[in-house]
Amino acid sequence: MLPEIVRTVPGRIRQWVLPNIRAFVEHRQPVIWLLSLVIGLSVAWAAIGFRQLIGIVQLYWLGDTSEQVLSVARNTPWYMIVAGPTLGGVVVGIIVSRFLPSRRTGGVADVIEARALTGRRLSLREGLLSAFTTAFSLGAGGSAGREGPVIHLGATLANAVGERLHLPDYARRTLMAAGVASAISASFNAPIAGVLFAHEVILGHYASRAFVPVVIASSAGAIVSRLWFGDAAAFIVPSYQITSYWEFPAFALLGVVCAMVAAAFQFALFSAEYVARRSPVPIWALPICGGLAVGLMGVAFPHVLGVGYEATDLALWGQLPLALMLTLILMKTLATAVTLAARFGGGVFSPSLYLGAMTGGAFGIIAASAFPELASSQALYSILGMGAVAGAVLGAPISTTVIVFELTGGYALSIALLLTVAIAHGANLALHGHSYFQWQLEMRGLFVKDGPHRTELRNARVMDFMTLPADDAEAEYLDPERETPSLKPTDTLETALRVFDSSGHTRLPVVADEETGRIVAWAEQVKAVSHFNRRLIAASEEEHR
Repeated sequence: MLPEIVRTVPGRIRQWVLPNIRAFVEHRQPVIWLLSLVIGLSVAWAAIGFRQLIGIVQLYWLGDTSEQVLSVARNTPWYMIVAGPTLGGVVVGIIVSRFLPSRRTGGVADVIEARALTGRRLSLREGLLSAFTTAFSLGAGGSAGREGPVIHLGATLANAVGERLHLPDYARRTLMAAGVASAISASFNAPIAGVLFAHEVILGHYASRAFVPVVIASSAGAIVSRLWFGDAAAFIVPSYQITSYWEFPAFALLGVVCAMVAAAFQFALFSAEYVARRSPVPIWALPICGGLAVGLMGVAFPHVLGVGYEATDLALWGQLPLALMLTLILMKTLATAVTLAARFGGGVFSPSLYLGAMTGGAFGIIAASAFPELASSQALYSILGMGAVAGAVLGAPISTTVIVFELTGGYALSIALLLTVAIAHGANLALHGHSYFQWQLEMRGLFVKDGPHRTELRNARVMDFMTLPADDAEAEYLDPERETPSLKPTDTLETALRVFDSSGHTRLPVVADEETGRIVAWAEQVKAVSHFNRRLIAASEEEHR
């Protein structure tokens, strides 16, 4: 009996293992894993080149390539502070008005849109040109972040690979998330945060099939970044401690304050964008006007120029007085709003960290004056503020919390940081209802937060499920005496279902030209609903495999 069981073991193992291996190969997982490694390495080097280009551009007005913009700007003549962003605006204006069809640089919202809309592609040419424009913008003193543009660059490179190899849609989305993870990892030296951000913000799910490629790319990005920049975290944090558990109500209150700062920051961004769109100033002149405004602000407050990491460090170390930090919250908000509205390239992550550090630092000073025996160090409050404001603005509390952990090495404050970030995120939703990226997408008519069904309704077209007539069929035309509703091939599935419902028809003609009324196909309600269900099932399968 026993020898017979032993003889059947190999066959049972084959029956168990071979289908899994076959499915693994059929879904092209080996190729995707290998490509994720290549993309991770390539994006990391691209991120390094992006940072180096920012420093090179700084040479023409600061004479320095380092990230210590504040220290150098303090010793630079005022006219050069004004001239740097203004002349940079001239270059940006030429590029944006003549070479970028969208008249703006790319960012995280474009990546989310490309992931949500199957037919939306990220142009490699525009992506590279957008990255160059953004690097020039930040090098010229534009008050914005470098992380969002690097994310867009990483996704663009990954998307180009997926298109060239004609990979299926789910594989392209996975590789796009891998490029984003590598970009985050290389920019922040934060591989765990890169993985979480790619899943939380870009993919919107944590499918097992996407997890391994994203981790491979993020790890590759971190290795390349550490080989180039070293193992040090982006911010050097002084010693800190939680003095008493009685401070947790203060941490919760800080979360509410940070939510108010995040909401005000987003409102300033929206308002500046609205003013810029309605302004009679031509698109090529907007960056010049914006650069001049930022330069004038930089004369009085050089802290707002560029990415702002040095000023954030000063807040962490408690080297800024209360009045200056409160003033910088306002000035950085205005400078970033003007920078982005004026079509300078840049993101909102670094400004969010900046505002959070200033808010937390100011809150810590006030808390220490009110309860000197209970208050913790200012560094602790600044770290908490960084995570809270950034998490609220980005709408990504989990990955933002981990990013702050990895940026500061502050794992000991996990409970306090989680509480502050969560309250700030929830309060921001109560006050504002959106993250910054969601607002950008909804301005384009894309409501990602409503779930995949809303996206599929707007992404699918009548041409995807309509029935074409036979080749030898006679041409049909709409009867002008009958008011029969019709559809166009480019109408969305949502439009088609509404017409079916309102008209009571189960079969409608599809016309390419309403003037001639020639029927090119027929659309059936049953097929429309069936097509919608298949797309929802495919989206659900991708999220759970």
